Amino acid sequence: MNTQLVEGKLREKLGQLEERLAHVKKDISKSYSSDSAEQAVERENDEVLGGIGQETQSAIEDIRAALVKIGEGTYENCSNCGKAINPERLVALPETGHCVACAGD
Repeated sequence: MNTQLVEGKLREKLGQLEERLAHVKKDISKSYSSDSAEQAVERENDEVLGGIGQETQSAIEDIRAALVKIGEGTYENCSNCGKAINPERLVALPETGHCVACAGD
């Protein structure tokens, strides 16, 4: 597997996710309207944005972990059991750190 190509794609995706997270944080920090009905809608939106932010942060952490594994030369090995991760899985989910068996645990 060409890990340099994978690394480039992961770094590109990481940049996109970091940008998304910055936008989410900016949107959440906006002040609320003085209208109470509008505030209710804004607070609901903040809950949705909070979920998106958590999901994005998790994806960022997965990508950073994959980049560390690439640097260590262990990218193609499961972080849990140490066995080789199916190359097709790595193509589909380049940020994964686990083989299919361990991902299901």
